[in-house]
Amino acid sequence: MVEHIVDASERRGRIDIRTGVGRRRRWSGEAKGRVVAESYEPGAVVSEVARRHDITPQHLFSWRKSARAGRLVLPAEVTPTFVPVVTTMGELGTAGVVANRRPIVIEIAGGGSSGRTRR
Repeated sequence: MVEHIVDASERRGRIDIRTGVGRRRRWSGEAKGRVVAESYEPGAVVSEVARRHDITPQHLFSWRKSARAGRLVLPAEVTPTFVPVVTTMGELGTAGVVANRRPIVIEIAGGGSSGRTRR
């Protein structure tokens, strides 16, 4: 007695046929860093970067999380640089209001050069 019959004429889902060794790949920290750096480039789409390197987007997001936590080092030329922000307040008058009403000046200096942006 047949309990289950499969109708082979129905269209089934997508089938991926993978050829090759079929083993788990090992990625060096340097290779992971290059892929993560590529995913942070302007205009990059994580799923497209992952597809180019034959990994899942979830896998790439995991590597990006490791990079943010400092467990994965990005290549030197694309390592983001963070600059500390130092703020100062003008002298307060008797009513608790800033005595000098000059416009706020924001100065950003990096790599030996400086630029000014007025607000």
